[in-house]
Amino acid sequence: MATNSIRLDQALIEKATIMAKALDRTTPKQIEHWAKIGEMMEDNPDLPYAFVKQAIIAQAEREAGKLEAYDFG
Repeated sequence: MATNSIRLDQALIEKATIMAKALDRTTPKQIEHWAKIGEMMEDNPDLPYAFVKQAIIAQAEREAGKLEAYDFG
């Protein structure tokens, strides 16, 4: 994965650092997480945040092989 340096507001970095520590992430990963959510919310403005959050969790579970088949009956 290629990386680039960008300039960010110091207040944003400080807030991301606090959230990153609370959520056991690095500061750059926290900012990436926020960017990912922001992109999803802009692409799907009618979806509530809780739905988008659960979609991200479901994708991570699928990638980790932790999903089970649902039996419709």
